[in-house]
Amino acid sequence: MYIVLCDKTGAFSRSAVNHNAGCKTAMSNVVMALTVMVTLLFLMPLFVYTPNVVLGAIIIAAVIGLIDLPAAYNIWKMDKMDFLVCLCAFAGVIFISVQEGLAIAVGISIFRVLMQITRPRMMIQGNIKGTDIYRNLHQYKEAQRVPGFLILTVEAPINFANTNYLNERTKRWIEDESSSGNKQNELRVVILDLSAVPTIDTSGIAFLIDLKKSTEKHGLELVLVNPTGEVMEKIQRANDAHNHFRPDSLYLTTGEAIASLSGFAKMATP
Repeated sequence: MYIVLCDKTGAFSRSAVNHNAGCKTAMSNVVMALTVMVTLLFLMPLFVYTPNVVLGAIIIAAVIGLIDLPAAYNIWKMDKMDFLVCLCAFAGVIFISVQEGLAIAVGISIFRVLMQITRPRMMIQGNIKGTDIYRNLHQYKEAQRVPGFLILTVEAPINFANTNYLNERTKRWIEDESSSGNKQNELRVVILDLSAVPTIDTSGIAFLIDLKKSTEKHGLELVLVNPTGEVMEKIQRANDAHNHFRPDSLYLTTGEAIASLSGFAKMATP
């Protein structure tokens, strides 16, 4: 019976015992292995009649020392999704087994990573009055929209996994801006800030080309701001085959793009 119980919770209970004993180095594993070997070879007859309840109580007493409520509370305050992973791992290990509990936690973590990859952060930027700084409108209350411009930024690699999401969201924002009905602030220029995009694949380049064609059909100008080295290199390779992005559609900063295209936005406004 003891061997069965150890098989179910052995690794977790040994970690708890090591922690409560104040072990600091991997040498504790060597001592523990030798102790367990001697116990299994020579001392097992002493534990034959030990009730499972007693063995379970020993393990529970050792495991309690691993519970850190202040750390769990800090995880809750910082990231609710991380707290969910922590809670699922804890409940799975306690009520099912170590392997299943960890498998549940790993599965939720992988699902979260996939969600971040397929639905990356994309936001609208505005200008902080009196400066040449452009920041997220929802994060900075003092940021204001620039009339005639839609400034978008992507904070993730652009690849086959998220191009459909980015394409749909960008076109939805363009349609919302175009249908606002305000002639003075009618959308004329779409600025895509790529400074936070570290990599891009062929599907990402196809997304940019498709967005360029779509904006031109609606009489809008699409410009790219500060593409990183790898992104710029692939854009140039795409231009070698077809000149989709002219030099005047690439800018170093958002402020430079707005200063250069302000005249275009005013002239295009009826």
